Amino acid sequence: MKKDMALRSLSREQLEELLEIYAKNWLAMDGVWFQSVEAAHGMEEAMKHDAAAWERFTVIEARRLKAFLQLPEHPGLEGLRRALELRFYGRLNQDSVYMEGNALFYRVGSCRVQSARTRKGMPLHPCKSVGILEYSGFARTIDSRICCECVSCYPEVTDDTCACLWKFTLK
Repeated sequence: MKKDMALRSLSREQLEELLEIYAKNWLAMDGVWFQSVEAAHGMEEAMKHDAAAWERFTVIEARRLKAFLQLPEHPGLEGLRRALELRFYGRLNQDSVYMEGNALFYRVGSCRVQSARTRKGMPLHPCKSVGILEYSGFARTIDSRICCECVSCYPEVTDDTCACLWKFTLK
């Protein structure tokens, strides 16, 4: 196929750059539809649609990553760590995944969405409610025993050294 040949002709560096372009394009599309609803119907309505979209998308993404990584049914926090490290928008944010005691933490130091909204003079995205749906759904799809807790996320920021912080534990 012609498409396969185009990809095969690229160097590893070019493929990595293309992956970043795809991630930026995906995030731009996410932001464009959200801002369209926000402008036409307000933040509350946009958040309602955002929650519905993320609740479905996060499960799709987690299932595909779980299959790609060939994770067992219950891969635990280590399986979740591996999957979180490969999330599409993770290529765009400054994030880290680390263990502390019996918990796994996912920390976003700098968020591209919030940075863009600030740059455009827009109010910050109140992402905690959607984040809870997103990260809980992602974690449960990787391993049904994993619980998610928001440590810090706008508008309830408890750690001003990062954009958001999530804690995962096994029940």
